[in-house]
Order: sequence, then C-alpha cells, then structure tokens
Amino acid sequence: MFQRIVTYFEQQSFGVSTYLANKLNMSTSKVRLFFIYSSFLAVGFPILFYFLAAVVLDIRNYMKRMRLRVWE
Repeated sequence: MFQRIVTYFEQQSFGVSTYLANKLNMSTSKVRLFFIYSSFLAVGFPILFYFLAAVVLDIRNYMKRMRLRVWE
C-alpha cells in the first residue's frame, strides 16, 4: 500500500527533485528530504521555489518539443 502511494506521487510530481538530483549528482530522495525539512525551517519558501522551478521546467520542456516539431 505504501509503495503504491510513493509510486503515485513520483509519477505525478513535476520532476523538479529528479532534475536537481541529476544536475547535482545526488540521490533523488535526499533532494526531496531537503525540500521537506527546509520548508519547515523556512516557513514554506522552498515550496514556492519548487513550484517556480516546476513552471520553468515545464516551459523548458514545452519549448524543446516545439523546436523539434519545427524541424520535422
């Protein structure tokens, strides 16, 4: 049951933690824990950063897809 919940959230997430973990050569779970712990300490500021990064990554992926369509 717990594994199904974890899998659901990993599939539905924005990919910010995975992107940052790949760029920093870290474990994805460590990045997620950092966001969780820092959001408690910084009263939610990392959550704003997370959503802002999600929007930027989504726009970036959209632009890549559009660029590929132009050359097809």
